[in-house]
Amino acid sequence: MHKGTAGLRQFLWLCLWLAGAASFGAYADETFGPRLVQEDVRIPAGRYTIAATILRPDGAGPYGAVVLNHGTPGSATGRARESSELLLHSAAVFARRGYVVVMPLRRGFGATGGEFAEDPGTCANPDYRKGESAASDDVMAAYEYTRALPYVDGKRMILAGQSAGGIVSMYTAGTRNPEGLIAVLSFAAGRGGNPDFRPGVPCAIEPVAKLLESVGKTVKAPVLLHYAENDLYFNAQTSRLWYERFTAGGARAEYVLQPAFGRDGHYMFSEVLGVRYWLPAVEQFLGKHGIPFERLDAKNPLQQVEHLPQARTDACRGLYRAFLESPGPRAYAFSGDGRCGFAGGLPDAAEVAVRECRINAKEPCALYAVDEQVVWSPDRKGTIYAGGTAGK
Repeated sequence: MHKGTAGLRQFLWLCLWLAGAASFGAYADETFGPRLVQEDVRIPAGRYTIAATILRPDGAGPYGAVVLNHGTPGSATGRARESSELLLHSAAVFARRGYVVVMPLRRGFGATGGEFAEDPGTCANPDYRKGESAASDDVMAAYEYTRALPYVDGKRMILAGQSAGGIVSMYTAGTRNPEGLIAVLSFAAGRGGNPDFRPGVPCAIEPVAKLLESVGKTVKAPVLLHYAENDLYFNAQTSRLWYERFTAGGARAEYVLQPAFGRDGHYMFSEVLGVRYWLPAVEQFLGKHGIPFERLDAKNPLQQVEHLPQARTDACRGLYRAFLESPGPRAYAFSGDGRCGFAGGLPDAAEVAVRECRINAKEPCALYAVDEQVVWSPDRKGTIYAGGTAGK
């Protein structure tokens, strides 16, 4: 980097910082792995400011960055309650892999407040381009703010989002051509869904398809579209159609349809256990495009999933991945016949993990890891639970 460029970025960062960091502190005491720092800031965006949360590794960097965009609740009350806390767990997955994650709240949402700027109008005749353009203004304000941060490598930028946040990420990538953008990660992307009235079938499917078809002709970065079979907002037939229309114009994109998840797969990305599905898909996608995505503490023995004993199934390996990304207290247990159990964020996590393991196990279950330690060894086999209480 030239000295003049570095000095300019430092100056820009200082101006942005003076515009208003609201709070600063360590991320959640009950989490494990690389130390993360959480900050609440206000991002200048013309005549208004955008409330945002930053979650980043505790270090000088420079790190890659992810601008992570939220969805759109259907009611004004829901939009007023929107918070970065809803995506904080998912953001931590990226931060532990060396990315600064910025989560802006667009106009009309949460602490940003103001008028809801991305209403497309009626379902019978929606103007999605108008709505996405307004949303994209806020996303770009957050994007440029992020690139100016002194600990961010402005050449390694990712746009990501869930639901409407996924759509605006794709729209921004295709219409604004953001400098330094290397990938777009779009989870359960769409507009117009309402599971209470027509589960899985959104209104105005074709207008969204036309919008994506247009955007697909201009987007340059590779895009991952990630869905679940039981998405009650956008069923598989709809999301596949949107993907096909998006790629018709030449967009480099990959479509992943995961198995059913929970009661509504639309929320796979934001729920703790969902990481067992979406994280491997993201790892594979980014690896295919040569984008680094390894945990900062990858050499920790706890992270060696390939050395996990008795992990005979993808399900158990995936559950261990969920354990590694979970807040504590947390525990992972397995049995000699290849069954497993996991619990996180519970005071009795060890007992719950073993109890979950025993549901289908025919052999005794043993704890493999608790919080930050591997407690099992080939010699002493860890702490074995033959029943519902801990053996000493």
